Amino acid sequence: MLRDGFDILLPKLARVIDRLANFAEKYADLPTLGFTHYQPAQLTTVGKRACLWLQDLVMDMRNLQRAREDLRFRGVKGTTGTQASFLQLFQGDHEKVEELDRKVTEMTGFKKSYLVTGQTYSRKVDIDSLCVLASLGATVHKICTDIRLLANLKEIEEPFEKEQIGSSAMPYKRNPMRAERCCSLARHLMALVSDPLQTAAVQWLERTLDDSANRRISLPESFLTADIILSTLQNITEGLVVYPKVIERHIRHELPFMATENIIMAMVKAGGNRQDCHEKIRVLSQKAAAAVKQEGGDNELLARVQADPYFTPILGQLDSILDPKTFIGRAPQQVTRFLSEEVRPVLEPYKSKMDVKTELQL
Repeated sequence: MLRDGFDILLPKLARVIDRLANFAEKYADLPTLGFTHYQPAQLTTVGKRACLWLQDLVMDMRNLQRAREDLRFRGVKGTTGTQASFLQLFQGDHEKVEELDRKVTEMTGFKKSYLVTGQTYSRKVDIDSLCVLASLGATVHKICTDIRLLANLKEIEEPFEKEQIGSSAMPYKRNPMRAERCCSLARHLMALVSDPLQTAAVQWLERTLDDSANRRISLPESFLTADIILSTLQNITEGLVVYPKVIERHIRHELPFMATENIIMAMVKAGGNRQDCHEKIRVLSQKAAAAVKQEGGDNELLARVQADPYFTPILGQLDSILDPKTFIGRAPQQVTRFLSEEVRPVLEPYKSKMDVKTELQL
């Protein structure tokens, strides 16, 4: 059942990766503000940020595949794992006992069985299975939290149906309810791994039955929770909406501060003194920042630079100095290479299952 559960989840995860890869490719070179500490930082691109999400999902894909492939069949081992009853049945013929173990293992579709067991297979197998699902939950929680933060900034939104109610009290709102649902369920999925950890820890000697009731809840709940999370995330990634004009406005608001080093370098190339230029920029930046923070005004640093005769030698270069695409480094190239080398190959085994769409009950 664990193996069959992984076989259900893996194509769903592949579809999420595929949709997000298409999104990353489409927006590979669209500049956007990067954030560290949730404070504006150097620019990145919308597609590059999506690749950060993708990288974690690809790691989850490999983890799920490995956990599935590591599964073995318990085999026919008897009540304490010694195969004593089978040895007696075959009148002491060890080869027949091993052959029975081998045949039953093959009939169940497994390549290997565990060579030693107690009455059950090691409950660490359950830990391994639920750990990879909990790790997937952490990934989804991070992705959907990012989407919720970006929705607050009005840069990116999850899909929103024509008749959908954003808020029962505030009609204008477009709450990110799908991402919120994923975060809510992901926390449950991450918490469930504590059950098999504790179960494995208290298995006395060859076996104790206090594992059974717990496993009947924690194992299926983990797989069911992962299943609906992936369905919901697929729906989100199939309909992500980007607002380039809002993104551009946020960049315009912050970029002049980020461009100060470039302005200094341009002035030095034009024959200016670095220390003098640095002091000029420092003073103008402080005034512009004060206007933004204390008066709620726009960032006027660029206008202040243009109005200062000191910067006359580079006024004609300011547009190119402040072009956002000169601040994104190799982000577009990183997206292209990452999708080609690390994402698309992972999806190859699931190509025939890519066309399935998801519809959610809101």
